[in-house]
Amino acid sequence: MPVDDPSGLHGAETDAVYDRAGFGATVPRGQCPALVVVDLTRGFTEPGFPSGADLTAEVTAAAALVTAARRGEVPVVYTAISYTAAEADGDGVAWLRKAPGMRSLREGSDAVALDPRLDFRDSDHLVLKKGASAFHGTGLAALLTGLGADTVVVCGATTSGCVRATAVDAVQSGFNTLVVREACGDRARGPHDAALFDLHAKYADVIGLDDAVTYLGAPDRAGRKVS
Repeated sequence: MPVDDPSGLHGAETDAVYDRAGFGATVPRGQCPALVVVDLTRGFTEPGFPSGADLTAEVTAAAALVTAARRGEVPVVYTAISYTAAEADGDGVAWLRKAPGMRSLREGSDAVALDPRLDFRDSDHLVLKKGASAFHGTGLAALLTGLGADTVVVCGATTSGCVRATAVDAVQSGFNTLVVREACGDRARGPHDAALFDLHAKYADVIGLDDAVTYLGAPDRAGRKVS
């Protein structure tokens, strides 16, 4: 599996087990992709926030994907976690009992604002969510279907959390799924590598930035209407 693995997850024995299980087939690439940028908000991309890390390189890579998507007339969907005051201060959201640091992601705060280095436009879509997956409890699946998407290209943060959950739900919702390695970031390398390894084995193709840019900006999709 072509996933960088300095953490030692790969090896002849591991590869043999996964090959025997029939994992790792190549994902088809449709003619109507959509780009889903997961949670590249300041609360995740800047180290000054409790839930954040320095994701400068990953944001730069995601920005390149957005530029390519515009060139190829591919729809761009951003996601953000945002809690109301009642949710952030109360006990009604189970995830916040496990990860109380996420309570800082309050609606209207700087933490939930999209990273300003991303080119968000009025023609882009923004999905607000309460959990890890961008599909859980949102209209994302219906939106992608309405846009005519057959393939979802996923990037964002964090690799082991919201990116992984979104990619798994994307394929479970019937979309061919690609995850862009350089445009995904996490707080630590181990969880990042493990998530990419597992995604590439079972749910998605983990691909490089250059490959994704070429795919999204392909001229044979020029003229496709973006809703």
